[in-house]
Amino acid sequence: MVVFAAIRMTRFLQPTMSQQIRHQAQTRQVSFSSYLVSPKELSEALKKNPSTKISTSPRVIPLCAAWFMPNDPQGRTGIDVFRKRRIPQARFFDLDAIKDTESSYPHMLPTAETFAEAMSEMGIRRDDEVVVYDSEELGIFSAPRVGWTLRVFGHPKVHILDNYRLWVRDNYPTETGEPQQSEKSSYPVPTYDSKLVIPYLELKEIAKEHRKEGSKEVEILDARSQGRWAGTDPEPRPGLSSGHIPGSKSLPFQELLDPETRGFLPPAELRKIFEEREVDATKSIISSCGTGVTATIIETALGLAEYGDPSIRRIYDGSWTEWAQRVKPTDGLIKKAN
Repeated sequence: MVVFAAIRMTRFLQPTMSQQIRHQAQTRQVSFSSYLVSPKELSEALKKNPSTKISTSPRVIPLCAAWFMPNDPQGRTGIDVFRKRRIPQARFFDLDAIKDTESSYPHMLPTAETFAEAMSEMGIRRDDEVVVYDSEELGIFSAPRVGWTLRVFGHPKVHILDNYRLWVRDNYPTETGEPQQSEKSSYPVPTYDSKLVIPYLELKEIAKEHRKEGSKEVEILDARSQGRWAGTDPEPRPGLSSGHIPGSKSLPFQELLDPETRGFLPPAELRKIFEEREVDATKSIISSCGTGVTATIIETALGLAEYGDPSIRRIYDGSWTEWAQRVKPTDGLIKKAN
């Protein structure tokens, strides 16, 4: 009788499959402490969070956002370097495909439906913790744009790897070749957070009122090179005038990165750069660039430096490509340096 009771008790104490999965969910969840994630932190998180087919717990997903300018002298593309070498089990976010396909401008944000479809195709679930990374060749470049895109569409846990060049240099695991097809997920259609984006017409009104009495107090930071901002160097897109939005300040994104590692400078150094540029932290800060990609490097740096109110910082999605094509010559809204 005692023996049978002991057997029944043993069976009762053995966890069921569902209990095992719940236990895995409790022990495997990872939450990074900051928006930037080091290679060591990501490596440790992936070790604690191995991918299994039976688990439904949140995962850590490396997301490659490698992208090169269309006039890249070596003809490199993001998908090529992704196939060449990537973080194991990484997915690829194609900036040239996951966008507003009806817009004539290169990288306008996709619709919520297009975004959800892309996330589903990549096999990313809403509760996954996503770490976006760039290419080894360029360092920090396009990952902040993809990280910002995920934030615009309200993905709960998004981070940026700082950075993949260091990941490779420090001999963390990589894989090569054609990636294995991820199992499709059912990513829900999200809500678009318009507070993070400033549209063309609103920015046009701000620029028209620049220096007028009672005009809206804003700071506009331009991530393009000084020469393109000044109008002395040509734009990479043929036929597009260079110059800048009235009232904008030149802040080439390279100045926010370490020249060797191409990772972000420490927060204190970033803050010093903004102060030296006399960026008023009490004003709304708008970041712009060529097509809305490197503007997000400025936005990320502002966040790291805790500079300005994040609730009134925005990205001009169309950036200079939209601006230079939409303003009329008679508007006087393309400025050149004296």
